[in-house]
Amino acid sequence: MKAQKTYKIRCFQQIDSTNTYAMKNLDSLCDKEVITAGIQTAGKGRLNREWVSDGQDNVYLSVVLKPCDSIHKNLPLANLTQYMSVIVCKVVEKYRVSASIKWPNDVLVNGKKIAGILSQASIQGNRLKGLVLGIGVNLNLTREAINKIDQPATALNLEIGRSVNKQPLIEELLDSFFENYELFLKTGFSLIERDYITRSDFLGKEITVNSLDKISTGVAKGFTQDGALVLVGEDSQEKIITMGDVTCS
Repeated sequence: MKAQKTYKIRCFQQIDSTNTYAMKNLDSLCDKEVITAGIQTAGKGRLNREWVSDGQDNVYLSVVLKPCDSIHKNLPLANLTQYMSVIVCKVVEKYRVSASIKWPNDVLVNGKKIAGILSQASIQGNRLKGLVLGIGVNLNLTREAINKIDQPATALNLEIGRSVNKQPLIEELLDSFFENYELFLKTGFSLIERDYITRSDFLGKEITVNSLDKISTGVAKGFTQDGALVLVGEDSQEKIITMGDVTCS
């Protein structure tokens, strides 16, 4: 017998952005409510990038999370995107492809981006109104659509040579996420550390990290207990980087 769902889904045929909708309606949305869309007209990615969202058979969804009423220092909210990136990898790998993670949370197949994750939080003083975790996965795209993307990208159908049924994949993604979600809130990055490291194939390589106002170059050594990136520069000094966009040199 299947376990009872701990989440509920609100579906839209077309929307500007599932994250935008969730953030605007955060007060009226419930904890663990999921917003999905057939098409996004203004999809959003990390670092204010556009997410191409004109294919109806791809995954565009946002998860509303309200784990507590106030901010706790030990609550691993910043690591939820990393937790989700591991979940996405495991789901994609069931289609017999090899997935990797580009820190902090991009999912790649054959070095090309197949999924992105965006986290947004609403905080008033010490009160956490909620957090929205947005996920976009390229399931069924044409080569023409892929070529419109401003970075190396791919789609699952192009990797396996056939179309992918969206609904079962969404269900598996959400079931897997919520299966250990409560445990992750208690344990943080340590719960996924091994799975995360084994999929981080840029470790030990020379990389560049663009942190909006600063560019750092060095060898990716590993991660802190909080999931931050440890970078060793030319001066052999370690730098701890908490956010940014990674490219291999």
